[in-house]
Amino acid sequence: MAGVVIGLGFFLGTRRPDSEKLSPYECGFEAFEDSRMKFDVRYYLVAILFIIFDLEIAFLFPWAIVLDRIGLFGFVAMAVFLGILVIGFIYEWKKGALEWE
Repeated sequence: MAGVVIGLGFFLGTRRPDSEKLSPYECGFEAFEDSRMKFDVRYYLVAILFIIFDLEIAFLFPWAIVLDRIGLFGFVAMAVFLGILVIGFIYEWKKGALEWE
């Protein structure tokens, strides 16, 4: 079914290419340099740190919903989890991983 729908879209879809649609762009802007230029490693480090801390914080939502059912044990477990997370954050901050320049 998926192949049929994709095929129908390919064969029945309108194609009106023009220079604007075919031009390369980068976030809505014209490309600044070559697309194969090297990024600073700090960009990837900040991106990975964001993903790690963002996913860790996502664990707080289900915990908050069932906090009344899991009692003191769940509270202490989450406190230890958050303590380790804060220690990691402080470590990254002191190492300068969050500094861009």
